[in-house]
Amino acid sequence: QVQLVESGGGLVQAGGSLRLSCAASGRTFSSYAMGWFRQAPGKERELVGAITWSGSSTYYADSVKGRFTISRENAKNTVYLQMNSLKPEDTAVYYCAADRIFHKVRVGDGGSWGQGTQVTVSS
Repeated sequence: QVQLVESGGGLVQAGGSLRLSCAASGRTFSSYAMGWFRQAPGKERELVGAITWSGSSTYYADSVKGRFTISRENAKNTVYLQMNSLKPEDTAVYYCAADRIFHKVRVGDGGSWGQGTQVTVSS
């Protein structure tokens, strides 16, 4: 497993942008698929996007397609979530997850999770 630490959350106005980062420990980061999830108060956790170990394939929830982009820099042990055109409904705690199996990340069954970072979008 890897240890994950998210950063970059904050308060932004609707229509604005934020970039979240997830830094991973360990020398095997490049072998892990990564994902970003979010959980709003009173709602279930949902997948935002996921990326394979190489970065060659990505997956996005319909609610964020065209607005959010997931990417990674294996040399820096970091995965990013660029969020543009933010909406109040994007307000949530955002978590990153990791697993060697892409499918497990996509379904929220990843073996490693970060502590989360709060994103608040004001209207």
